Amino acid sequence: MRPKGPWIVAVYHTALRWGGPEEGGWWYDAGSLARITRVFRHEERAYAYSRRLNAKLRNRTYGPNQGKREKSSAASDGVYEALVWEQHAPKGFPDVRPRYE
Repeated sequence: MRPKGPWIVAVYHTALRWGGPEEGGWWYDAGSLARITRVFRHEERAYAYSRRLNAKLRNRTYGPNQGKREKSSAASDGVYEALVWEQHAPKGFPDVRPRYE
């Protein structure tokens, strides 16, 4: 059994990227690290914190998402959102562009 944690909450600038025309078209999430906000020993605390932070980030009247369109909008240039990672928060994701299978 491998050790768990630490659990890292990080804010990413995320956007939907066009994957391809298969099955009527598909999209995938891509993101780049904006900043690491907190590190937790317990997974459930990290997810609780990220939910609270995302509730604040979803408010488009102030903060880093002010005036931004939803990520799912064709006119969106992306949004900021908090994600939880175990042991390491990557500088960006995905590592490799996904393929339709």
